Amino acid sequence: MIQKKRIAVLGSTGSIGTQALEVVRSHREAFEVTVLVARRSTELLIAQALEFSPDVVVISDEAYYPEVRQALSHTSIEVMAGSEAIAEAVVRPDVDIVLTAMVGFSGLVPTLAAITAGKTIALSNKETLVVAGELIMSLATRHGARILPVDSEHSAIYQCLVGEEGNPLERILLTASGGPFRSYKRVEELEAVTVEAALRHPNWSMGAKVTIDSASLMNKGLEMIEARWLFDTPAESIEVLVHPQSIIHSMVEFADGSIKAQLGQPDMRLPISYALGLTERVSNDYPRLNFLEHTFTFERPNMELFPNLALAYRALELGGTAPCVLNAANEIAVEAFLAGKLGFRAMSTLIAQALEAHRPERSYDLQLLSELDAAVRAESRERLNHIR
Repeated sequence: MIQKKRIAVLGSTGSIGTQALEVVRSHREAFEVTVLVARRSTELLIAQALEFSPDVVVISDEAYYPEVRQALSHTSIEVMAGSEAIAEAVVRPDVDIVLTAMVGFSGLVPTLAAITAGKTIALSNKETLVVAGELIMSLATRHGARILPVDSEHSAIYQCLVGEEGNPLERILLTASGGPFRSYKRVEELEAVTVEAALRHPNWSMGAKVTIDSASLMNKGLEMIEARWLFDTPAESIEVLVHPQSIIHSMVEFADGSIKAQLGQPDMRLPISYALGLTERVSNDYPRLNFLEHTFTFERPNMELFPNLALAYRALELGGTAPCVLNAANEIAVEAFLAGKLGFRAMSTLIAQALEAHRPERSYDLQLLSELDAAVRAESRERLNHIR
């Protein structure tokens, strides 16, 4: 009899979380949901809880606890609230895999807790490795925690490296769609970008924050930093390549000049199922790739027009706590842009100012990162009043 993999889904109501539950729904013989975590989307969380009957449901925003508790009072599901409750839930003995799909810095603490408990991590929260990559990878090694990437690009790189243990990796080719403004040539065009236009991604269906990051190329910058730590590869050996069709999800080049690529439809359920299956491929009936329907093209990213990618390389060059500053300032920039308080190009200005004002600490722990994250957010909100 197949032993079911017991899963904690952190960020169950978001884009990755809902697609992960689609995978579970189609393969109930292989997967079981034991923990669901959401921030404040109570209606969907309650519906998910009633469908999947987890042992524990956690609502991150404590203000919504009474609503969720009341709705599930007739069930045996334990309802908890708050960030500490999330960290408690992921270390439960009935959890084998922790899918970290919470957006932003908030995913760091529960991921650290799960790693310390030796859990397998299906990592979709890229900010975790951006903010604390060196710390995360060191703890994973110490506690025997396995980290399987869920991002399509990092899953592609991971798949390309299977069977290549010991073969020198020369270069990672990290592909990017280029976002909805890839064809823009002038700064003035980007300065006029609206929130609605930035949320229309040409290939992928994602949450608002990730979609804006993709439009500004910050998403690719964060993924570059994540790749640096996941695959122990220096930034100068990670090249971003714009591939508008989003069919080649990334490539690796070896010391002999051979290149391996992972291809597939732009469907996040594929890397999700690969991670949840612990690299065993889960069968499905999704549309298959027809090569006769596609032409593959490649371009260099325009880092002058889209400086966020250059800022990510700069943060990694500065090292230490600089990527934490990059991430915190970017989260405030995206929040302000979505609220109509900051222009599209001005997001880069806000992030650059935060980096320029920071003196990186080479060594850090969770407390230092948490304090720095809060300080940079506060400073960035203050700067909003002086940036157009």
